[in-house]
Amino acid sequence: MARPLRLEFAGALYHVTARGNARQRIYLDEEDRRAYLDLLGKEVGQQGWCCYAYCLMDNHYHLLIETPEPNLVAGMRRLNGVYTQAFNRRHRRVGHLFQGRYKAIVVDKDAYLRELCRYIVLNPVRAKAVKRPERWPWSSYGATLGEGPAPSWLAVEEVRALFPGRGAYRRFVEEGMGGDSPWTVLRGQIYLGGEDFLKRMQRRLPGRPVKGISRSHLEPLRPGAAAIEARVAKAYRIPTERVLERASGEAFKAAVYLLRRAANLSLAEVAKRAGLSPPRVSQIQTEVEKGKLSETLRQLVENYKVKA
Repeated sequence: MARPLRLEFAGALYHVTARGNARQRIYLDEEDRRAYLDLLGKEVGQQGWCCYAYCLMDNHYHLLIETPEPNLVAGMRRLNGVYTQAFNRRHRRVGHLFQGRYKAIVVDKDAYLRELCRYIVLNPVRAKAVKRPERWPWSSYGATLGEGPAPSWLAVEEVRALFPGRGAYRRFVEEGMGGDSPWTVLRGQIYLGGEDFLKRMQRRLPGRPVKGISRSHLEPLRPGAAAIEARVAKAYRIPTERVLERASGEAFKAAVYLLRRAANLSLAEVAKRAGLSPPRVSQIQTEVEKGKLSETLRQLVENYKVKA
């Protein structure tokens, strides 16, 4: 399996998440959650990070962190490592707590800081753990509203400044309940931002392939899988979740083809996403490239500048 690219630079903004191994819980009780937040606060202080938002779910967490220095890797390695040791010691267990490496999405601060401050604290609502975000005690929402004590390491004033006016932050969060996910425009699996942002990130990347790093991480200007599936769904007027169902006919083939050719995913990656074998993915690619295209499929291919 390809390892994730860790793009570090001064002033980078990241959405960071990690999940429990085999989907197991990483917090078994309130003491675990308090211990994690204590370690997070220490790491924020040690690394000089700015933590805009957090949310601790049962088997994963979300963090929104800005790094004035290029030190995300050092801080996250210690945070996850020390917490795992403490968790294992307290619960008398051994082995991995987290499922592989943490995931860090590089975020265009100007375009998505506000949106992610909302998205993160709405996780318990989307998971149907609570009906309203203020009822989940293990996120930064209450502290940012001023309805609970705020840890000294949480960037409460910085977030409030993004929403001038009494009650503006609360209204913004409530307006997002049931809204679209920002990940539909994710590019290269780890970039969230517009074209100018992606071009800036491209300039920060090594000029040659890096062993073990997914090509999609090294090609931020390529469209992401979620964006392609959403575009195909719109073109064929079907729900996005049906795009990769074989019963969707040409829409299914269009998505498979564009995931391979436009997103530049490997045969194995497309096969896994579409529930196919790699040879069948290759066969669909050939069928599209050598067959007669419908007007809908032709326009999709042209929009992604793919030469069929």
